[in-house]
Amino acid sequence: MRITATALCLLPLLAQSPAQAEEIAQVGVDWMGNDIVIEAIADSAVGGVTCHLAYFDRSVLDRLSQGNWFEDPSNSAIQCTRTGPVDVGGLQPGTPEDVFSEGRSLLFKSLRVKRIYDAENRVLIYLAHASELSEGSAKVSMSTVPLPPDGSPAAPSQ
Repeated sequence: MRITATALCLLPLLAQSPAQAEEIAQVGVDWMGNDIVIEAIADSAVGGVTCHLAYFDRSVLDRLSQGNWFEDPSNSAIQCTRTGPVDVGGLQPGTPEDVFSEGRSLLFKSLRVKRIYDAENRVLIYLAHASELSEGSAKVSMSTVPLPPDGSPAAPSQ
C-alpha cells in the first residue's frame, strides 16, 4: 500500500474513520506521478455491502511544481453493491451516518462517505463528498443498493 504525503500528515485523523479502506488499484494518469486510487470500503454497520471509491491523488512532484502544496481536488466517484446478507435493523431511516472518512489535505479537507437508509423504497444510499473547514464542495457522487422487497437479508444474485 502506498502512503501519500497527505495521509502521512493525517494519521491521527485516519485512525478515527468508521471503516477502513483497502486499496485495490492505482492508475497513473500523467508523467507528474498523479494517480487515481481505487479503494474498497466494507460497510461494517450493515454487512453485505462493499463500496468502491475512486479519487484523484496528487503527487509530491505535482504539488511542488504547482506551488500549492495543500490543495487537493475534491473529485471522487463511488459505486456500491450488495456482496452478502444485509442487516438494516440498526439503521435510522433518513438519517445520514458516517461510513468512511479520509483526510485529503493537511488540516482542512476530508473525503467522506455517508449512508442513508431509505426504508420506504428499501434502498441504501451511499454519498461520497468532500468536507472542508471553510466551505463545502459541490462535487458529490452517489450510489444506491437495492434491498429485497420482503425484508429478508438475501444474498446478491450471481
